[in-house]
Amino acid sequence: MTTPEGRRLKEDRTRAKNWKRWGPYLSERQWGTVREDYSDDGNCWNYFPHDHARSRAYRWGEDGLLGICDREGRLCMGVALWNTKDPILKERLFGLTGHQGNHGEDVKELYYYLDSTPTHSYMKALYKYPQNEYPYSQLENENRIRGFMMPEYEILDTGVIDQGYFDVMAEYSKHTPNDVLAKYTVTNRGKERATVHVLPTLWFRNVWSWGEDAYCYVSPKPHLSQVSGCKVKCDHPTLGEDQSHHIDPTVDQATPPPAFIGSFYWEVDKDQDNKEPELLFTENETNHKRLFNVDGQHYSKDAFHNYVIKGDKSAVNPSHCGTKCAAHYVLTLDPGQEFTIKVRLYFQLEAPKTAVFGPDFDEIFQDRQKEADLFYDEKIPMRDQKQRQVSRQAYAGLLWSKQFYYYVIEEWLKGDSTQPPPPASRLKGRNFEWLHLFNMDIISMPDKWEYPWYASWDLAFHMIPMADIDVQFAKDQLLLFLREWYLHPNGQLPAYEFSFQDVNPPVHAYAVLRVYKASGPKNKRDLAFLARCFHKLILNFTWWINRKDLEGRNIFTGGFLGLDNIGIFDRSKPLPTGGYLVQADATAWMAFFCSIMLEISLTLSRRDCIYEDMASKFFEHFVAIADAINQKDGIGLWNEEDGFFYDHIRVNGKKTMPLKILSMVGLVPLFSCMVLKQDVLRRHPGFYKRTRWFLNNRKDLSHHISFMCDNEDTEEPALLLSLVKKEQLQRILAHVLDENKFLSPYGIRSLSKHHRKEPFILEAGGNAYGVKYEPGESESNMFGGNSNWRGPIWFPMNYLLIENLRRYDYFFGDSLKVECPTGSGKMMRLTDVAHELSLRLSRLFYPSPEGFRPCHGDEEKYAKDPNFKDYVLFYEYFHGDSGRGCGASHQTGWTALVANLQKYIAIREKWISSVHMAQLRKISNTGIPLDIDIMMDFSSEGEMSS
Repeated sequence: MTTPEGRRLKEDRTRAKNWKRWGPYLSERQWGTVREDYSDDGNCWNYFPHDHARSRAYRWGEDGLLGICDREGRLCMGVALWNTKDPILKERLFGLTGHQGNHGEDVKELYYYLDSTPTHSYMKALYKYPQNEYPYSQLENENRIRGFMMPEYEILDTGVIDQGYFDVMAEYSKHTPNDVLAKYTVTNRGKERATVHVLPTLWFRNVWSWGEDAYCYVSPKPHLSQVSGCKVKCDHPTLGEDQSHHIDPTVDQATPPPAFIGSFYWEVDKDQDNKEPELLFTENETNHKRLFNVDGQHYSKDAFHNYVIKGDKSAVNPSHCGTKCAAHYVLTLDPGQEFTIKVRLYFQLEAPKTAVFGPDFDEIFQDRQKEADLFYDEKIPMRDQKQRQVSRQAYAGLLWSKQFYYYVIEEWLKGDSTQPPPPASRLKGRNFEWLHLFNMDIISMPDKWEYPWYASWDLAFHMIPMADIDVQFAKDQLLLFLREWYLHPNGQLPAYEFSFQDVNPPVHAYAVLRVYKASGPKNKRDLAFLARCFHKLILNFTWWINRKDLEGRNIFTGGFLGLDNIGIFDRSKPLPTGGYLVQADATAWMAFFCSIMLEISLTLSRRDCIYEDMASKFFEHFVAIADAINQKDGIGLWNEEDGFFYDHIRVNGKKTMPLKILSMVGLVPLFSCMVLKQDVLRRHPGFYKRTRWFLNNRKDLSHHISFMCDNEDTEEPALLLSLVKKEQLQRILAHVLDENKFLSPYGIRSLSKHHRKEPFILEAGGNAYGVKYEPGESESNMFGGNSNWRGPIWFPMNYLLIENLRRYDYFFGDSLKVECPTGSGKMMRLTDVAHELSLRLSRLFYPSPEGFRPCHGDEEKYAKDPNFKDYVLFYEYFHGDSGRGCGASHQTGWTALVANLQKYIAIREKWISSVHMAQLRKISNTGIPLDIDIMMDFSSEGEMSS
């Protein structure tokens, strides 16, 4: 990398400089999480509600508004606001709990992640704060009375934004790794002069209230103190300079290090009247009097709320010290007027050489913004401005969604010595089987408000776009989840904090392979990373084989598998019909897992031939699963009549009942597709010999493998490993590309639209169980109401389908064309179908000529208001008919895959503009890429330019 940001990434990777030490690692919500729940009933929302958040110290983390912290979450910085009318100081984002919303938990704020570099050398985010009283009660009451059939009631629906608001733009830049500059620019977007209180805030995470036996305990207690009018000294026993820098070989190493090794300093600039703002101090401690009516710490966490809103001068510490502080600005702005508050946090050895807020301050910001532009000019190939804007904000959200995540199960189960003990039932309750789990890392979150905890299969998809901008972070994340303090001793990956033992689709190996391919051009990729992952992935594979194949017939169960409401039952619980469920998606995911592990084995065998033995193992596993899922004796899951795969209820291992639901479950078998060329096979003689033996001697199984001669000069065929034969593929795609079934204007629906008029109903035990097409928010509360696979469009599954259509096209070429859309008479090669789906998904975020982006629905502000129209939200999923965004509004993690799709579109269009289409197709059939999606291999290997 030749850009300054590229050099910073290299310095951080080689540990020359710790550029990633500070970042957007502060959560948007810590209250209402499982980590903070010590209740008898396990109801985390009720145990630690939003009303407690301003007054109660957190045990396992912190939250704030558009804030940052260090990579261990010790020192946090954010901004607080008061519009002179709210009952609450705005220190964190508000939203409804899982029980308050008519579609589950839902953040009720307007905020946007606009930019970030991978080292967070420059970051920008925007929050829109109403000038009138925030409608907390209105949002709660209206959503409470709305049923499942009605959409969520959002803050724009209340009209409070139309009455005027403040834009609060938070920007951060780094001069050095430990010299962080911040700007909070407040703009009056109302029609009248208005006043707002702005409090840049700095605080230490509370690590001292839980007892000396707590892992996070430090001594002496961290300390903030005012050293001059606008300057605060920050002392923490482990935050200062690395202790190894102070080792003196002449001194006995048993001698304890100094109490504070080095200090940070926090300074704020002058206010509107060129005066120093007032500095306020308190302790990051619980207000026991307010919450529990017992005496406790006098200076508490909610002191600034009491001081600013209630006028309680005694709430803050007159000694100007504590563990939480803020600078109090009062801004009065005319319509359109803005004011910028400047803040700087720096380590004493990296203190600025010139005036803290002199001309250099603004120059650093300008330089970092330019460097961010240079970095993304390299990373985003599109020239079209609307496409670049979407990708830039997708990457920004992906990077802003990193979070410091701290959770030690053993400590959490037993409780802390200075706190009331948890209920005894806790020791056999949630997550009690995960005593080994010790999480204290920066992790990519699905959404830092609605899902401020990792989900392992979400994270796997996050790392695919992440690898394009920071491949080292992507590798580190995937390795992290395979470490012994994450991976269960039995080989299971942790799912998510509500239930670590739940089962997510096995996509980790897939992400590992994709990130490996993004790690460099061929022959320069990181084989050590691939090998380190592979050995742990074998443990995970073995867990699946041993735990989820109940009959030993290569037909798998999985339960939840991330698909929530996809069926008529909760697939993780006993069936009301009796028997058990064998799943088309679980079985297909295992075949997918096999094919990925096979490819990894062959890749590693280039370095060491012993991996060829493993390749043979996965090859035979794959073929056995392909045989099992396609059996015609009632064991298999393929339905010849409908041309689709279904889940089956099985009783006593014999009687079987297909659940004839046209859903995403039946599309997962298409995700397993691998092409093995003869020249590849010959490079692995051991594997080649065993494969030929298998094909010649196990005709009962090998008939599921497709063969094709590439051209007249090829005597031996290529092999296609797939769960479907050509005819099956065509029949499934006839459903997929039918606009009355799966094909939406904006991608592939998760449930066939025909189930709107023809819902699937099953009578069992005197009850009727059914599922029907629901294009947006779910009408079912099986998983809390907001989890919906009954019709909407989900990016990860669409992405896998698109990628594998390119693989099938690579094998079949012109010999396989399908109608797209079904019934249109328009025949397309599968690569063209993949391109069409990529375009449809990307259009979710593009404005129409009238300015409406499908993802924003019919909201006029996003179409016509110049202060809204350039901001894009990346939702969890999208309405199956209109494309309107649903679910979590900042699920940029896997929805950031749109950046990859746009890249593929741009690369393809560039090829077509320079190469005749016939030539392009000829190239794609002669084997430049081996067995993976053409665009990814070309873009990562640089073969495009040649």
